[in-house]
Amino acid sequence: MRYAQGGGLTDERRAFRERLRLEAAERFVRGEENAVIAHDLRVSLRSVQRWRNAWSQGGARALASKGPASLPLLSDELFAVLEAELDKGPLAHGWPDQTWTLARIKTLIGRQFHKSYTIQGVAALLKRHGWSCQVPARRAMERDEAAVAGWVKATWPQVEAPRRRSEPGWSSKTRPGSR
Repeated sequence: MRYAQGGGLTDERRAFRERLRLEAAERFVRGEENAVIAHDLRVSLRSVQRWRNAWSQGGARALASKGPASLPLLSDELFAVLEAELDKGPLAHGWPDQTWTLARIKTLIGRQFHKSYTIQGVAALLKRHGWSCQVPARRAMERDEAAVAGWVKATWPQVEAPRRRSEPGWSSKTRPGSR
């Protein structure tokens, strides 16, 4: 994805970037150098070059924001319907336990609204609407702490790969006995 948040820019951030582009257009008119504009506006030189190219072909209107790159698939009204369905729980939708996963929510969206999301898209959708990951607050009642401790002490050292040594001449290609 292009942006770290997984959903593009907010309206405020998009407006801020548009103001930067329009300020750059004013400076293009004054004949300022790209490097000076990039430094003053704290953007990359390549961005200023692209903006100047667009400005020279279409004027300041070419630098105006064209809106979000993509609109959300689920409107706020449909998301409210999704929340109601999530409140019913996974059992009501045919899953064998009471755990909502991103994959299950993706499937539910496909079944209910005939819209296709990626797993990352579902995570971004939920985050955008104030949902967060939940981890069980307590451990399973069936958990046997003594058995877990015994496994960690007896079995795990045998399963764990040996650590690499830092001796001279020791690498994955020159193990002892492989020459």
